[in-house]
Amino acid sequence: MKGVSIVSFNPLEQHGIPLERQIRDWQELNVSPVDPDMEDPYTKCRIIALNGIEVESIFFGHQFHRNTPDIELKQRLAEIRYIEHQQQKVVNWLLPGQASVLETTISYEQVAVDLTAWLARMEPDPYLKQAYEFGVLEDFDHLYRYANLYEMIEHRQAEKLVDQLTEVMPGRPTMMHHRHPVDNVREPYDRSTVDPRSRLHALTITAAEQQTMNFYMNVGPQYMTPIARQLYQEIGLVEEEHVTHYGSLLDPGETWLERLVLHEYNECYLYYSFMQTESNPRIKQIWELHLNMELEHLRIACDLMRTQEGRDPESFLPAELPEPVTFEPNKPYLRELLATQIDITTLGTGYVREAHERFQRMQEMVNGKEKPPSEHVIDDHRARFGRDYRMETDGPHPVPALREPGEEQA
Repeated sequence: MKGVSIVSFNPLEQHGIPLERQIRDWQELNVSPVDPDMEDPYTKCRIIALNGIEVESIFFGHQFHRNTPDIELKQRLAEIRYIEHQQQKVVNWLLPGQASVLETTISYEQVAVDLTAWLARMEPDPYLKQAYEFGVLEDFDHLYRYANLYEMIEHRQAEKLVDQLTEVMPGRPTMMHHRHPVDNVREPYDRSTVDPRSRLHALTITAAEQQTMNFYMNVGPQYMTPIARQLYQEIGLVEEEHVTHYGSLLDPGETWLERLVLHEYNECYLYYSFMQTESNPRIKQIWELHLNMELEHLRIACDLMRTQEGRDPESFLPAELPEPVTFEPNKPYLRELLATQIDITTLGTGYVREAHERFQRMQEMVNGKEKPPSEHVIDDHRARFGRDYRMETDGPHPVPALREPGEEQA
């Protein structure tokens, strides 16, 4: 597989490691974590993204297991799922143990910003592209809120973590993310006509946001500082909205086996993608090993589809892997979105620029008469340091109203 170009790489034609040879012992699973002070921030982003992909695959496998009466199929799924669990343990255990929960949170939000922005830039379907552009401006704001919290309670600045690859400044204000649940549901793509890349993009972003939602659900109460507990609670609820937003893009008409094939293909796609740009040779070897495992999982899934449904997976999968998913700076693109889409909200399955009645009622119910935690954290930071924390590497904020006092006319 080494040296094969992306143009000629078709996972359906590759041979992976036989399943019976994929189980690893404790010594092999006991990987050394990356060094948070020396590592490329995008290596941490790739680790977090791939952990989300593995967790999604595991959750999907359990749901499939619970919804089929076929014992032999259950057993096959259990074999694959056990290996996926080992992969997830290796991937997630690469994160540095000495990093605080908040430092890991900031890396999670860097993933959300630069992964979603890349998917939006590459998405061929206008409706799906709009969904990603809408969501990324909210994750961008979450990064800003957590960065201010980080300096207040840990006395450090987020630029040490994101390495100026991703700007830190206000996005669509988090207090404006609290929409009525019905307005978080989007129209699904049509499995019979959608570009194969779109299916992979939707599955990837749903997995990534689901991971973030689960993370905040569990780590938020670990803080004693009230503002930290409150901010995780608020942003954690927004992540529920995001998982609804992205998950509803998936076509519910896809069969269980069709989804199994898509999950395995997407894992091959992402491990191969990240193998192309990984700067750490040791981590790159892990991505390559897991790719060789996933190729076999994909082969098994395709055989199950052919046997049980009489369908050919080649009929809906890409003939070759799409352009590799890449973590890279998206500063000009994000600035353009800030300048043109920051005032958008949702209404039904569409988007509007006006705060409609249902949105306003939800704001009143959730935010009440008090400022939400996402506003308090900025007020507290300004009270302590004289201004909020930002890292604007490419000039003043593109929205004058969101610039610091004195910079509005810059």
